Amino acid sequence: MTVGVIGAGIGGLSTALALQANGLKATVFEQAREIRSLGAGLGIAPNGLRALSGIGADGPVLQWGFPLEDIIVRTWRGERVPTQGAWAAGGHQVHRAELQSGLRDLLPDDAVRFGRILKGLAETPAGVELEFEDGSRERFDVVVGADGIHSVVQGFVAEPVVPTSEGVMAYRGLVPVERLKGGIDISRGQMWTGPGRSFLTYPVSLGRLLNVVAYVPTDLDGEDSWSAPGEVSALAAHYHGWDQPVQEIIGAMEETFRWGIYDRPQPSTWSTNRVAVLGDAAHATTPHLGQGANQAIEDAVTLGVLLADAEPLQVPERLRLYERLRRERTQRIQRDSRVMGQINRSSDLTPEERAEQITRLWSEDWITPYDAEEVAKDALRDHA
Repeated sequence: MTVGVIGAGIGGLSTALALQANGLKATVFEQAREIRSLGAGLGIAPNGLRALSGIGADGPVLQWGFPLEDIIVRTWRGERVPTQGAWAAGGHQVHRAELQSGLRDLLPDDAVRFGRILKGLAETPAGVELEFEDGSRERFDVVVGADGIHSVVQGFVAEPVVPTSEGVMAYRGLVPVERLKGGIDISRGQMWTGPGRSFLTYPVSLGRLLNVVAYVPTDLDGEDSWSAPGEVSALAAHYHGWDQPVQEIIGAMEETFRWGIYDRPQPSTWSTNRVAVLGDAAHATTPHLGQGANQAIEDAVTLGVLLADAEPLQVPERLRLYERLRRERTQRIQRDSRVMGQINRSSDLTPEERAEQITRLWSEDWITPYDAEEVAKDALRDHA
């Protein structure tokens, strides 16, 4: 069986690796001409790391990730908020481009094709034909759309669903730690919370860089990309008067990028007979639980298991089983992530109330213990 994957983000590359680990050949098509080194870090939680480990792809996380045992939460003035959640325990914070490049290197040289923009696709009983803007065509037995929140593939699978703005924009950036004064703790994640805003930092690139994500309110629909340029002076104005480390971190930033925060209601279905979507193309979520990439990885591993021994006539039912296994869990992630964002920025909560609510969400035991591979294997046995 041949599989075409649209999108070489974390979800798309993980899909190709999961299929490869299960004996299937996958080809990934990416519209960008290269993997770009953008100012963005992300967290690989224990559930994501477990899923990558099962397909032999955890090496880039262990090589480049910074182990993170906790996240210190503070008020905007700097007082410690005594949360007791264990969201970060066993997780790793990693530069997105380093993880992406590392996953790419685990695939054969010809498995990822850059500069290929999908124009359309046509499904027949015999397979799926992809048409690209350069005029080329490719045919596969199965196609997986891992092409993000504005997925072209999702529009083929179901009626397109419009992304929903959270009314929040994030400024992102990376700060070399040598630019920071010695009094700033760069060994762990920290989050400052205040009315309408929150400010998150954590180390990436083996502790050489501090990743910064600053959430601010906006009435405008921001760009939901990783690379829209922002202004450090505008960021600084949003956090005037906040705790001194926040001021110093912003002062050390040389550039920043704006990122509109969106999620999207899930489409009515995730698949046709031979085409499926995953990651943001299926269940785009806000970032406040740190689960976006992890859920895409779980999707990928689930698909890898379900398609491994599928005969052509079994593919439609395996894709429907994939959706049944993944829909409810990812809907709950979407819902709780929105709630976490509201808690972080609320002006109505006392520090004690904020601590209790953050602890409750971080301590939920259904997120990080999840084993996508085992769940999929159990489902296949039951299905048989």
